[in-house]
Amino acid sequence: MADLDHNVTITTASVYQVASMSKQFTGASILLLAQQGKLSLDDDVRKYIPEFPDFGSVITIRHLIYHTSGLRDQWSLLQLASWRYSLDLITDDDVMSVLTRQKDLNFKPGEKHVYCNTGCTLLAIIVKRVSGMSFRDDHGEIVKNNAYGNEPAKGETFRLSITNFDTADATSLHPTVEDLALWDENFYHPRVGGASFREQMLRRGKLNDGEPLDYAFGLVLEKYRGLGTVDHGGADAGYRADMTGFPEQHFSAAVLCNSADTSPASLVRKVADVYLAQDFKDPEKSTGGAAATPGTGIMLTSQQLAGLAGLYWKPDGDEFVKTYLKDGKLRVSFDLGNDYALKPVSVTFFHIADVPWGDQKISTSSLRQETIRAVF
Repeated sequence: MADLDHNVTITTASVYQVASMSKQFTGASILLLAQQGKLSLDDDVRKYIPEFPDFGSVITIRHLIYHTSGLRDQWSLLQLASWRYSLDLITDDDVMSVLTRQKDLNFKPGEKHVYCNTGCTLLAIIVKRVSGMSFRDDHGEIVKNNAYGNEPAKGETFRLSITNFDTADATSLHPTVEDLALWDENFYHPRVGGASFREQMLRRGKLNDGEPLDYAFGLVLEKYRGLGTVDHGGADAGYRADMTGFPEQHFSAAVLCNSADTSPASLVRKVADVYLAQDFKDPEKSTGGAAATPGTGIMLTSQQLAGLAGLYWKPDGDEFVKTYLKDGKLRVSFDLGNDYALKPVSVTFFHIADVPWGDQKISTSSLRQETIRAVF
């Protein structure tokens, strides 16, 4: 269902918010401007955004594309500054308001690859200023055939779960599956970007020491069952999306969902398992999903669980999660919104429970529990 309020069914013309799948389109916009000679990937970001802080190290457009800038992630910064994800209106100006107050980086640009939404917001601002054209940045805009995001509620009901921000860069693209099919075909028969477009979009980044990355222009280059893949997923509020391509087979599958409890990456691979059965080099592997079987759980006392509640910080990458007790269970909250129940495997090791990708794990011993204070 595209709209539970009005009983509207989903069709191939339904429009979805595809969250981080948007990043490849932001990267493509930068690439087109570079092809036109309007910018260089090695330009200092401050050339186009002079209000951007001087951290003592040059951060280039290339650093932003490959997530090697060392910048702190905008969603984490906004949460620390008390924004409520999907409830409070968040704009590019709000992102810049916390970014311009930062005094340091997580690491020297080019030293590490740490996924960072902030870089994509900066890329979009550069595109706007260089091209004079805007990304979609009005959360109140009417979108025909829009499929509204939902999340499971108590019982067998759902509640509306949509984004509420005017920042279009790391997220906020609204395509149909048919739009994505046209976009995918452009990699084989380019109508946008010319003959070199595919090679440039799929060009891997590398660190200062020459180590190659699996990350390209908003696309991840990996393997599945022995075949090369090009992929990027997305998750925002009640939206889940994934499109995975197999370039050598000229085959791609896209799954767009408007329920937070879905696992589109698993579904995409199940489609590939059928269509590419004769091409795979490796035996069929589990793609996770509801059938995934986490390890045997143990029981912890309320006192033990209460002792694990708090704010956890991972210094490498500056990531943090919040854990808290609710209805006798320990729950974990990521970034600015989604929270999940934790199933204890040991006193410091947990599986994320009750979600299709529940084989993911969290070790409290690998995180530092402490109070985080930031100056904004």
